Amino acid sequence: MAATVLAAWLVASTQRRRRRLGFWVFLTSNVLWTIWGVHTAAWALVLLQFCLAAMNIRGARKAQPQDH
Repeated sequence: MAATVLAAWLVASTQRRRRRLGFWVFLTSNVLWTIWGVHTAAWALVLLQFCLAAMNIRGARKAQPQDH
């Protein structure tokens, strides 16, 4: 839970470097939640984490500088 809160704080930053770091922390939190979900057989949580990870990957890609 702490990783998720930290990630949300970082993503809300005005600094690009912190926002990019926030996406990586979100992905780390997705992995941690998935491990816990598998351990407790909380399959809906596991599915949710895969969906959230996909959105975090999309956000991380959009946060990258674009080549024009």
